[in-house]
Amino acid sequence: MDHHAILARTLNARVAKVMPHPTPLTPARGLSEKLSIPVLLKREDLTPVFSFKLRGAYNRIAMLDERCAARGVIAASAGNHAQGVAYSARRLGIDARVVMPATTPKIKIDAVRRHGARVDLIGRDYYEAAAACEVIAAETGMTPVPAYDDPDVIAGQATVALEILRQAGGPLGSIFVPVGGGGLASGIAAVIKAVRPEIKVIGVEPDDSDAMTRSIQAGHRVALERVGIFADGAAVRMVGETTFGLCRRYLDACITVTIDQICAGIRDVFEETRAVLEPAGALAIAGLKRFASEGRVPSGPAIAIASGANVDFGALGFIANRAAASPDSDYGSRGKVPTPA
Repeated sequence: MDHHAILARTLNARVAKVMPHPTPLTPARGLSEKLSIPVLLKREDLTPVFSFKLRGAYNRIAMLDERCAARGVIAASAGNHAQGVAYSARRLGIDARVVMPATTPKIKIDAVRRHGARVDLIGRDYYEAAAACEVIAAETGMTPVPAYDDPDVIAGQATVALEILRQAGGPLGSIFVPVGGGGLASGIAAVIKAVRPEIKVIGVEPDDSDAMTRSIQAGHRVALERVGIFADGAAVRMVGETTFGLCRRYLDACITVTIDQICAGIRDVFEETRAVLEPAGALAIAGLKRFASEGRVPSGPAIAIASGANVDFGALGFIANRAAASPDSDYGSRGKVPTPA
């Protein structure tokens, strides 16, 4: 698929039926002063499930025909996609079952159950949960809802880009996007390059779950032997085939950040908004700060997507301690910065 095909699907996405109002695009005055560039936060942590994942999940499920919907839906997820599937299925009157890693934070498991979905806790990470999900889907006949490697899921996530362009109302320099399996990053990059190709789109991964970064460097999808689970929402061993193709073609760069840098990003957003992002939700902020420290942020306003706020309360002490260990001067001292071909 190319960027024009993704744009067409995005324009026809059904996300407005579950999210009638765009999430806010708000100035981050403290970060703007600190980085000497205009910074805006796209507040995807303020969706009904506190994550952008609702967009793709709802769009995919809403597109099902009656026969597939009647069988119920099933998904594998480290947490946020699971909530999007459970919430969407309940809104559409469809049975849902979700396979989640046993390491998933309790706050995400409880939220999925509250939305009415059955939860199976299997495996240590998303990869093992996804393998179990395939087996259960084959046994039950339930309809799978991919977490990222699906055109309708990608199009649903890409509605974030359309909202940004409408809300910004003027020139933009860059958009920083978190990367896990690549659904959000591929969708945003494809839509932006179809409509406003001068805007730079930069993907950001944890340095211990850098499947997209390594894949772009290698020129083909790379499977990681293991992934870190601190940023569980981005802990993917192998990115999607479709998402890799789109990211490789349309991302301007894909970079990595450390745990300390992620925690500092969580602190920054808390100081700006009093909201507490989850680790994966702060990737874009951490990536923007790293780029700024290296003098690489393009001229013009920079947007960082605050992608989720499903953080486990028990992790807050650890996050605060690690944030304190990461002064702003440390940004840019570690990590890899490949540029897509």
